[in-house]
Amino acid sequence: MSTSQSNPPARESAALRSSMVLIAVILGCAALWWLRDILTPLALAFFMVVMIDGLARGLRRRLPRLGDQASLVIAITGSFLLVVISVLIVAENGASFVSRLLGYGPQINGLIARFAALFNIDVPPTIDQLLRQFNPTRYLGTVAQGFQGFLEHAIFVLIYVGFLIASRRGFERKAVRLFPVREDRHGAVEVFTRIRDGVESYLWIQTLTGLMIAAAGFLLMSLLGLDNAFFWAFLIFLVSYIPIIGGAVGIALPPIFALVQFPTFWQAGVLLGVMWFIHFFVGNVILPKMQGESLNIDPVVVLLSLGFWGALWGMPGMFMSTPLTVMVMVVLAQFPSSRWVAVLLSHTGNPDRLRESDEAEAAPGPT
Repeated sequence: MSTSQSNPPARESAALRSSMVLIAVILGCAALWWLRDILTPLALAFFMVVMIDGLARGLRRRLPRLGDQASLVIAITGSFLLVVISVLIVAENGASFVSRLLGYGPQINGLIARFAALFNIDVPPTIDQLLRQFNPTRYLGTVAQGFQGFLEHAIFVLIYVGFLIASRRGFERKAVRLFPVREDRHGAVEVFTRIRDGVESYLWIQTLTGLMIAAAGFLLMSLLGLDNAFFWAFLIFLVSYIPIIGGAVGIALPPIFALVQFPTFWQAGVLLGVMWFIHFFVGNVILPKMQGESLNIDPVVVLLSLGFWGALWGMPGMFMSTPLTVMVMVVLAQFPSSRWVAVLLSHTGNPDRLRESDEAEAAPGPT
């Protein structure tokens, strides 16, 4: 009797709790979208600080005589130099690419004529007619605003990086205040370490696989004689940090430009086929294995997180989608009520470990 009377209140309590969680998730997503202009540069700065910290720790391991301060200064200087060099490479090669593209007017007209013949168009339009009809000048304002927004975000990111690095010393004192009990403090440090390792693993994996694809693409484009091969390879490396979309850009753009440059189609066909094979091999053989062993995140979740964070934060959200999902998974695993979500997000079903090899190490040996 008492059991039957207690079941309805229990079910109502569970339904109310689930409704509250759903409302909290919706409000949280709305807050992330509304505050995206503030949170996006902060998240990018956090990832940059993690990269700098990883470089500094790597220098200390290999060169113990440097010390903490010298390693940190070298890591900061090296990171900023890499950013500056990347911007200079894109600016210089981008200008060269645009100048070359403007000189391909006759080739573009010939390409349009050949495609028009395939569709039985008697009088194909020229590139000048298409540009006049398209009127690209009306989009210059939008492009200028986007470039201005990029510069503003870059400035905010650099400011956040400076403040985050300057406040590193206070983190330990804050942790002591927040977690007076030693066991709780150790647990918080362990969670932070897993998040840091996950972000570092993601950056390392994307850098390594991006270099593989870019190097193979540069060799192929150089053998075929494609103009601006280094620029295309560098662009492929940059967009490789964006899952799925970066691969599509790296496969499609060089063959399209090959159609404009070469009088025949076979160069574009070779580029399309070989670039697709390179991305397929790296993306379906090397990358899933590295992600499964290092990030412990399900490949389907990688695709879903790309769409989710891209809808919230745009292109920066796509770039940070995988490490942000790893952070969410690690945090959700700490609470019994949300642990089931972390289990679904993980690759091995154990969100407490970021690497499959950790489970092998923790497993008891044969007796």
